[in-house]
Order: sequence, then structure tokens, then C-alpha cells
Amino acid sequence: MNLESIRELGQAVYYGNTLAAWTKAVLTFALWFTVLPILRAFIARQLRRSAAAQPLALLPLARTLVDSTTRIFMVAVATCLALRWLGTPPRVERFMDTAILVVVWWQIGQWLSATVRHAVDVRRSKDSAGAEAAAGLNILRFVGVVLAWAVAFLMLLTNLGIKIGPLIAGLGIGGIAIALAVQNVLGDLFASLSIALDKPFRVGDALAVGDDKGTVEYIGIKSTRLRSTSGELIVIANGDLLKSRVRNYARLVERRAELKLRVAYETPRPLISEVPKIIAAAVSAETGARFERAHFVRYGDYALEFEATYVVETGEYVAFLDAQQAINLRLLEEFARRGVMLAYPTTRSLTITPQPGGA
Repeated sequence: MNLESIRELGQAVYYGNTLAAWTKAVLTFALWFTVLPILRAFIARQLRRSAAAQPLALLPLARTLVDSTTRIFMVAVATCLALRWLGTPPRVERFMDTAILVVVWWQIGQWLSATVRHAVDVRRSKDSAGAEAAAGLNILRFVGVVLAWAVAFLMLLTNLGIKIGPLIAGLGIGGIAIALAVQNVLGDLFASLSIALDKPFRVGDALAVGDDKGTVEYIGIKSTRLRSTSGELIVIANGDLLKSRVRNYARLVERRAELKLRVAYETPRPLISEVPKIIAAAVSAETGARFERAHFVRYGDYALEFEATYVVETGEYVAFLDAQQAINLRLLEEFARRGVMLAYPTTRSLTITPQPGGA
């Protein structure tokens, strides 16, 4: 085959393009589809090394964006560059432009959602609660990813020439109807966002919600689960939870105890005046306990009533009970030693003896 034959073969037309044009297009596609993955791997490796040597805030984000670049996007880029060598019919050109545009905005959606996930992971690593904050951050990540894909989808429609104004208006009207139908679900969703942002409690906190008490096991989009002290699982909708008065015992720094004593009326007068001092001494002898007050407050139906308060400087419930028990035992021992008699409800009956010769 001579040079003239090769030239004629290159000028031969196949599907509207010469063989030379098809060859250039295929080679361009193959070249770029080979170069782009290699380039992605090289950039990711360099970013990994740079982040290890000099940890900057933007390097992990850049690596995340590089890792989220998909092969479908590379195919679209290689195809777009290869089509520059070919002449295509208007209908085929419009189809290819639309397909490439869809892939490009799909990739942008991947980058946006990867950015949201990266931001949430960074926030989780900086949170002092560690794994306890994972539930709330997962909710934020879910909402952020949904918003990222919604923005990418609307921008795709705009680039395709579709007017999104009437679409958004229609979705708004339909959204009102849907919102009315699922208002409880939406209320729980927004309540979960409020819990994630405000953080009134976290996983592992001990809560009292109305008559229910338990430890938080899971904070979800729809509900929060508590493990009660008796073992059963309590599921409370997030909307109902925020409407309730929630007591978070895990945030206690110290616990106050109130002590009520009833001393028998038969107790000698000097000992009665010593009872507040005995209580103060018993509380002060306990490590981590702070005495506040002790008073003789009233004459009861069957006893003299004393009230005292003290503070145990710990939020741990078991440690609080241990200190309270030690103080109570110390009081019992001191009262027994001094002869202070504690009273209990009693009734006294009067026996009437008939008199001789009575009616």
C-alpha cells in the first residue's frame, strides 16, 4: 500500500466523518481516559503526603474532592474532548450535550455532598463528646447532603433550559399539601435538627421526661430512644420530647440532699438543742459533702420535726448515694450514743376501767 492509498483511506467517510477524524477522536478519548485516572491518583498521593508533612485545613478537603471524582465524569470529559474532532448531526449533538451536562452536574452533586460529609467529620473530630455527638451530626449530614443534591438538580434543570420558577411554585403548592399530611413527621425532623444544634442532651445522658426515666441510647430523625432503669426501651418522638420538661441528670455538677428527721417528744430538752449540731458534724465529716443548714422547723403530730440540707460535690448518682448512706449511718450511731430517740407514727389508746357500783 503506497502513500496515495493511505491518503485516500484516511479521506474515506464513515458515518459522516473521515477515518482520520475517527482515529483522532478514538485516540483522544483513550489518551484522556488513561491520563485522568493516573492524574487523580497522583494528586491524591501528593495531597496525602502534604497533609502528613504539613497538616493544613484545606488539604483534607482537597483530597476528599479528588477522591470523590468518579470515572463516569472522566468518561464524560474524555468524550467531550474526543467529539471536538467529529462532526455530528444536530440531534446527536444535542443528545450528547445533554448527557454530558447531566454527568457534570451529577459530579458537582458528588463534590457538594462530599464537602458536607467532610465538614461533619471535621466537626465530629473536634467535638469533645466524641461518639456521643454522632447522632446529632448524622442528622445534620443527612440534611446537608439532601440540600446539596437539591441545589445540583435545580442547577441542572436551569442549564437544560427548563424554567424552575413555575416548577418551584408547583412544588411549593404540592409541598404545602404534603406538609399538612406529614406535619408530625416534619415536626419530628425539625425537632431532631434542634436537638442536634442546641444539644440539650447527648447519647449516654440520664434523662427524666415526665414520668419516664432512662439513659439516651439513640437520637434519630424521627424519635429518641431511652433505656429505662428497669430495662425496657422507651421510644419518644422528638417533637413530643422538646415539648416536655426534660431533666438532664448527666449535666449535674453537684447534688443537693434534703434530710428530714422526727425526734420523739420524750427526748430530753438539752439533747433537742444539740440535734442541728450533730447533723452538721455528721455532714462535715463526709469527704466531698458541704453542709448548708439544719433547723428545728415544727411541732409535728407525734414528733419534733427537723430539716437539714447539704450538698454532695459530685454529679455521679452512685457516689451521691454512697455519701448519703454514710451520713445517715453516722447520724444513727451518734443518736444512739447520745440517747436521741427518733419517732415513728404511734397511736395511744385509753383504757377505761369501770368503777364499782357504777350505773
